[in-house]
Amino acid sequence: MLLATTRVEDVDRFIEVFSTKGAEKRKLHGSKGSTVFRDPSEDDRLWAIFDWDAEGWKRFVSDPEVPPILQAAGHKGKPQAAMLIGEFEA
Repeated sequence: MLLATTRVEDVDRFIEVFSTKGAEKRKLHGSKGSTVFRDPSEDDRLWAIFDWDAEGWKRFVSDPEVPPILQAAGHKGKPQAAMLIGEFEA
């Protein structure tokens, strides 16, 4: 599992690309799905939880075909993966 955040110009535009071209490219790199949240404090910030391993993420972010997809989705910068610091019961 992986958590990532990004800022976008327009949420609807992002979702349109994320759910189509972005999904196809993520699947190619091993992603098995995602759940997207909008930040309650920053309207342009989104958080996504991916069913994806770190190696697949690394391949995705280094794929030369990804930057045009991110641009089409209206990303304001590169998506950033959050660092896992622990897993706990309950």
